[in-house]
Amino acid sequence: MITKNEVSKVYDTVLSIPGMNEMVKIDLRISRKNVLLLCRLIEQGLLAEKDAASLIGILSNESVNELRNFSDDCLQKSGLVELNQKLLELSAGLKD
Repeated sequence: MITKNEVSKVYDTVLSIPGMNEMVKIDLRISRKNVLLLCRLIEQGLLAEKDAASLIGILSNESVNELRNFSDDCLQKSGLVELNQKLLELSAGLKD
């Protein structure tokens, strides 16, 4: 069985391949529902504990910022910034 650390090293290697930092243009058409879900998943992933054996743990600060900007851009283009903010406020008010 492969360990988390080994998986992390594989991802780190793949992300280091020449050309992986080149910008690409993606024509993405998804429902507003999926925009909200995708943005929430990105945010939860970025807030997860960052240990050396996790994929999030090997991301550079630049990559983290790029993912946040992508999420914000998706919300902006779909007109869901306010709704997302209100949902975040509701989520913050939940008790465990």
